[in-house]
Amino acid sequence: MTEVDGWKSRGHGPQPEVRGIVCHHTAGPAGGGDYPSLRVVRDGRPGLRGPLSQFGLGRSGQIYVIAAGRCWHNAPSTSSLHTNSRSLGIEAENNGFQPWPEVQLDAYRKLCAELCREFGLPVSRVKAHREVNTAKPDPHSVDMNAFRAAVAALIAGTPGSSWTEDIVKQLPLIRPGDDNLDVKTVRGCLFARGHVPSTVYADLPGGLEGWLTSSLCDDGLVELVRSFQRAQGLDADGLVGPKTWPPLLRV
Repeated sequence: MTEVDGWKSRGHGPQPEVRGIVCHHTAGPAGGGDYPSLRVVRDGRPGLRGPLSQFGLGRSGQIYVIAAGRCWHNAPSTSSLHTNSRSLGIEAENNGFQPWPEVQLDAYRKLCAELCREFGLPVSRVKAHREVNTAKPDPHSVDMNAFRAAVAALIAGTPGSSWTEDIVKQLPLIRPGDDNLDVKTVRGCLFARGHVPSTVYADLPGGLEGWLTSSLCDDGLVELVRSFQRAQGLDADGLVGPKTWPPLLRV
């Protein structure tokens, strides 16, 4: 897995929630290495500002983590569960005609299985772009019924800790007064879990977006963390550490 520099703060605002997964192909060049479409997926193209997807998938099966926030990968969506604000996108390198390397398809299935597991999604929420947007053909030639069946088999047989659980072990302790990008993650997670009443941000400059993009762990945020901790049966100390991060991220 390759973490693309700046991925934690990249996005069109925070990702409000994850209810679905949308599988794409890049329609990029036929050659040019493992993931020549990275720049376009990260930065966008004329008429559409990046990031265009949270994940990229190279021909070698390498996963590229591109963005943590909302991405412009599926609009207009024919499914309310697969809009940009409610789903994650995976852009797999393929020009739209060339055969899929088996190592890439294997990684595609494993990534979808891991995302379903982490976000508590049924396999039916894994959709081809063409299944949730009538104007799109991707990912070309992939039988999605067979793909979903393979993802389901992977989930049924997946033991041990996940890569998200490993990431949680590396996350910092968030204290009152901290000012960093991890604080924004806490804010986004609290909102996604339904622990941010509208009264918190209604009178703020910028409203909800202003509140979500603040990187300061102020007194108001500490109180919301304490409320979340009490709801989870945790010690309500207002600190986001190894016991609070997992339920926030739903690991």
